[in-house]
Amino acid sequence: MSAETSCSPDWRVCADAAALATEAAACVAALAEAAIQRRGEFRIALAGGTTPQALYRELRSLAADWAAWHIYFGDERCVPADDPDRNDRMAREAWLDHVPIPAAHVHPIPAEAGATAAARIYADALQSAGRLDLALLGVGEDGHTASLFPGMDLGDAPDAPLVLPVYGAPKPPAERVTLSLAALNAARSIIVIADGPGKRNAIAKWQSGADLPISRLAPSETLLVFLTESAAPDGLPGSSR
Repeated sequence: MSAETSCSPDWRVCADAAALATEAAACVAALAEAAIQRRGEFRIALAGGTTPQALYRELRSLAADWAAWHIYFGDERCVPADDPDRNDRMAREAWLDHVPIPAAHVHPIPAEAGATAAARIYADALQSAGRLDLALLGVGEDGHTASLFPGMDLGDAPDAPLVLPVYGAPKPPAERVTLSLAALNAARSIIVIADGPGKRNAIAKWQSGADLPISRLAPSETLLVFLTESAAPDGLPGSSR
């Protein structure tokens, strides 16, 4: 799972959260169709949190070859498997339970096993699966993405593991599991979505070249950033402010 060359962000400013969900879903659909045509399957890692929910609901209506989709997760909270805070539960309720993706093609992170054990298990699963076609990510107000927070090991060394255990995360729960930067950057494409004025400062720092976890994203083919107007800093191409 190694990247070849890296690309710069392509900023896409959307009028509001509904427009972001529609435009990002169309992009996911196009990437999926291209991957299936070329390689017979589409491997995607999903984002957690609240921002992706509208996008996931939008994806329900795709006329997709769902049997060719393979679902992974960018990070997970170390809580019980049925906990409402689980990223995989959110994705199932918003999208996955409403489309005929085979159950064997959905690969949750077994975070209920604890961060260290789950990271080891999931790294083996990713290694066996091969390269991701798309990683879907969000961005935090501090510039974190997945559960890669400022000041922690991002897993970007040449020999970094694909999945990292996280202890002491600055937002609860403190114990998590996350794909490493090495795993994310090995994806062919990355889509980042951001909504709300709370994200504006992090986006501005990213655009200006500040060293944040989100700034380290560098997939080989496509790095698309979908922002609402409220999240776009002044002067960002496509912003009306």
